[in-house]
Amino acid sequence: MREDGVITEPVAAAVRAAEAAGHEVMLSTGRSEGMTIPLLDRIGIRPKYVVCANGALILGRREDGSYERVHVERFDPTEVLQTIHGALVDAAFGVEDETGHFLLSGNFPDDTMTVSGEHVPFEQLLGVEATRVVVISPGHDTEDFLQVVERMGLHKVSYSVGWTSWLDIAPEGVTKATAMERVREWLDIPRSRVMAAGDGRNDIDMLRWASTSGRGVVMGQAPSDVVDAGNELTGGVADDGLAAALDALPR
Repeated sequence: MREDGVITEPVAAAVRAAEAAGHEVMLSTGRSEGMTIPLLDRIGIRPKYVVCANGALILGRREDGSYERVHVERFDPTEVLQTIHGALVDAAFGVEDETGHFLLSGNFPDDTMTVSGEHVPFEQLLGVEATRVVVISPGHDTEDFLQVVERMGLHKVSYSVGWTSWLDIAPEGVTKATAMERVREWLDIPRSRVMAAGDGRNDIDMLRWASTSGRGVVMGQAPSDVVDAGNELTGGVADDGLAAALDALPR
């Protein structure tokens, strides 16, 4: 998906063609359930499973084509929220539960949260059973933000920085890779037959996982640390690079 939200027809057609050829095609995303299901309709696929919230939520397809939550990872974000709140004074915080509902504290620009949330005092975020915590700090550029996060020592949770000054925090040990490995086992697909494509820092673990025996395809616009996580490089999103990668799948 381009930054303006467009999924081009060549990319959507390549995804549908891969599914039609018999491949298990699915989305693995940091987005919530409510933001992800409409994308399936836009692309025109109905996979058996969908990974949301950076691996904390796995959806399974019902017989009627709708989706239900088949695996949920949760955590108490209190400690990490208090740690970050003390280090990033002007940051805004969002806590997402398994239904995709957000409790928000602080100023989230309109273009950062495409789903509605309930604005509450910071203290009301503490103790919530969360699948994901989102932190934005507009006053920091990416490298500065990364350094601040590293100094916090957030070893008790999994975290990744998406675009500038955006931090996604998941339950400990939970990433897109752990969820995809769970799905791979459910579907009984050999590791050598796995392909994953991504371009963000929340894709690093997934790309490393796929690259171990299969294909970890990095989009051309990805930063260098993401490129290092994969074993294959395709064109950028503006050049429909995903379509080119999918066209190389066996038919």
